[in-house]
Amino acid sequence: MSRFEQLLQGRLPKLVMFDLDGTLIDSVPDLAVAVEAMLLKLGRPPAGIENVRLWIGNGAPMLVRRALASNMEGSGVDDTEAELALEIFMEAYDGGHEHTKVYPGVHESLKWLQKQGVEMALITNKPERFVAPLLDELKLGRFFRWIVGGDTMPQKKPDPAALLFVMKMAGTTPAQSMFIGDSRNDVLAAKAAGVRCVALSYGYNHGRPIEEESPDMVIGNLQELIAGCLDSAPEITLGNSVSSSRRDSIVVVTRKLWMKVIKALARWRWRA
Repeated sequence: MSRFEQLLQGRLPKLVMFDLDGTLIDSVPDLAVAVEAMLLKLGRPPAGIENVRLWIGNGAPMLVRRALASNMEGSGVDDTEAELALEIFMEAYDGGHEHTKVYPGVHESLKWLQKQGVEMALITNKPERFVAPLLDELKLGRFFRWIVGGDTMPQKKPDPAALLFVMKMAGTTPAQSMFIGDSRNDVLAAKAAGVRCVALSYGYNHGRPIEEESPDMVIGNLQELIAGCLDSAPEITLGNSVSSSRRDSIVVVTRKLWMKVIKALARWRWRA
């Protein structure tokens, strides 16, 4: 029995939702390069990769404010300067992701879930424009039916709106769903949505142990969730990757459709 089934009373989830940065990929090196390019252009001192590692997780605008303020609060930053800095950062980060790597065990775990017929979604606070191209580069996009970026909806994690939206689109209940992430934002969003949460210990939780957030399970490698299941399962050959144009359309459709279901989600969210 997989650990997925252990969490859901002997059943596999019908839907597994994933965070991206710090969960499936290590993107800190490229984010740090973009932050340093932004600071250099603005005549600011460099931040250092370890500071960037602490600052990420709440979306690009907050990362930029933290870099300008050189603290976690991002306080005391002029709004006009922050807007200019964000434009510079986005342009710099758009230049490439050659230093971003997929964590060990990710491909194997996603392939196994796909073989079991489990639907998968990606919910990230990373700006939407970067997500599909990055997934293409890393050969991950074919696994996800739904992609929600940090600016796809008005709310970002830890707000559960994106999780509730995807469950609505997938036709699943919280009891049939699961969220996998690496940070406090992910755990809070999962709890607010009423779904089980698995947390990766290697991620970007602002320098704090993820155990402090009390997820349902903490693991050090995504493949721990399917330990013992791969030996007896034959290797599968996946079909052609979903084209980037199709996945782009899924993101765009998500942006267009969320307004149509937000009232229903609100009723679901606050239902006694």
